[in-house]
Amino acid sequence: MAVSQQSKVPAADQTLAILAHLAAQRGPAPAATIASALGIPRSTVYHLLAVMQERGFVVHLPEERRYGLGVAAFELSSGFSRQQPLARLGRPLVAALVDRLGESGHLAVLHGRDVLYLVEERAPRRPSLVTDVGVRLPAHLTATGRAMLAVLPPAQLRALYPDRAAFASRLPQGEADAPHGGDWSYGRLKRVLAVVREQGWAGEDGEVTGGLASVGAVVRDHVGWPAAAIAITFPDAASDEVLAGFVPAVQEAAATLARRIGPHR
Repeated sequence: MAVSQQSKVPAADQTLAILAHLAAQRGPAPAATIASALGIPRSTVYHLLAVMQERGFVVHLPEERRYGLGVAAFELSSGFSRQQPLARLGRPLVAALVDRLGESGHLAVLHGRDVLYLVEERAPRRPSLVTDVGVRLPAHLTATGRAMLAVLPPAQLRALYPDRAAFASRLPQGEADAPHGGDWSYGRLKRVLAVVREQGWAGEDGEVTGGLASVGAVVRDHVGWPAAAIAITFPDAASDEVLAGFVPAVQEAAATLARRIGPHR
């Protein structure tokens, strides 16, 4: 994607374009590749990379002749987490979803093999939930986790789940094994996620709390990675007609949050 020629501060525009390009890659990239992809002269790319390397935003891998994101770039990500704009932007959407459907809703992010809940909105007179702000649950058991795992590249998914030991068999805080839990494997996870990709949403039924089910949808960032997921939880006795109304509402909320968190390519 070529850098805009209309910028009044071209060096700043080019620097940000290089950082954004590196952040979108699966690994470090050669300077020549960066220059070609962005339409920036190679000499300019080398100059800007040298400055960013001095400031810690970029690291140089001399043996590989490639450049990757540095610690200072990671600190920007940490600042994003501390300021919680994702939760601030998502909370009113989840609250509106709860008001509309009359069921409890939540927003979660993927953290390793867990989901971490950032927003929790409880509907009046609905069953209590184990989910709450700051709670972690095994991603492969939850609707939000499955929605996010389903859009990861196969190599990333395999790295998260290298063997059977990677699958938590018990829920946190002393919860009993889920009725549909137990013997998880990478093959089983792939089959579950294939269904999620095919239908465009994720579900779970009694795998977090007996008698309750959830549906969730992924929130993608501007390069297609899973930034978060939104889900609602309801009694598993809900009819197919009710469920058919829940799914598009959750998908709509997720799509709205995706538009709000950043520009899309």
